[in-house]
Amino acid sequence: MERRNFLVGGAAGVAALSFGAQGASGHIQKIAATPPPLNRNLKGDFLDLTTPEGNREAMARFMGNTDMQSTKYGWFEGVVYGVRPNEKNRELFGFSGFSCTKLLPNLDGAPGYRKILREVAFYTDLETGNIIEEWTNPYLNETVKVVPIANDPFNFIITGFVPQPPKYGGLNLEEAPEIPLHLDWSRRGDLLNLNQRVHLFYPAALQPNKWPRESNGPMNRVTETFMYQIDWNEMQDPNVGAVKTNGSWSRITPWLPWMLMGPTEGHCVYNTFMGSGSSLDIVNPKILEYAERHFPKYLKAPDVWEEPSLSSLEHYALEQKPAPLPADGEVPFAPTADPMPFS
Repeated sequence: MERRNFLVGGAAGVAALSFGAQGASGHIQKIAATPPPLNRNLKGDFLDLTTPEGNREAMARFMGNTDMQSTKYGWFEGVVYGVRPNEKNRELFGFSGFSCTKLLPNLDGAPGYRKILREVAFYTDLETGNIIEEWTNPYLNETVKVVPIANDPFNFIITGFVPQPPKYGGLNLEEAPEIPLHLDWSRRGDLLNLNQRVHLFYPAALQPNKWPRESNGPMNRVTETFMYQIDWNEMQDPNVGAVKTNGSWSRITPWLPWMLMGPTEGHCVYNTFMGSGSSLDIVNPKILEYAERHFPKYLKAPDVWEEPSLSSLEHYALEQKPAPLPADGEVPFAPTADPMPFS
């Protein structure tokens, strides 16, 4: 969840699709797909998605509600993988959560919106879907305490320019040039597709000298990708302040600090479905019930803009304590396996 909301636009090159299916003999069969033809017309009767102003209004409507009173709710659910050299990737645990978002007017009457958001997410057992509070790390054969994601707030400003990268309380000093906002849209019939990508490299709040077991190194390298599908006709309806979305969210991130992987080589990958709607009915009932009991604040969007906006990594550094080292004082880590011989 950490962090997904500034954009990298680009031209969308859309090719014919095909899917690979493995037959009984083990070879890959090509199954041709026939999607509707690409429609390059992004100029609608209400919003022109070839202009920065049209992109600003579209972005506000898929991320919040332009009535600036109603809450928009998002959900996400999928699997977290462990990736290490010289071995198969592992499915570690499930991941499921939701967000509550409102829009506020931009400051001083400037065009645009201020987006204010809370989000909470939990790790789940892959077989039962139940939320886990402890987990046995298969890399270290060690039982650890699971720390859920609870980000309050995460805010940013929507204008006709590409948003600035998140600052994470001053850790990320990157400044983006003032680039007009042109999102990576494509159309297939009445289906509007959007691809967003963010790549970050910034100093970690969890430095190895203070957090030897939690830190994977002095820098955080993170990539997040979002793929939205939106109804074109709904986006072009002036009476709709918040369009419904479906799609996927993925994240490449350092080992989660509570896994206590220390300097172990590798990283985590999140791969989830996501969507949005106008009520909490869209949220997995198990997740919603747990949040009602343990995180009730996150059932409601913020009412005011607050600072700083932090990801779960920075919150961890503020809210948790470093895990003690073993008696020998050495930081445990999982050695990298030897590469398989080529044959």
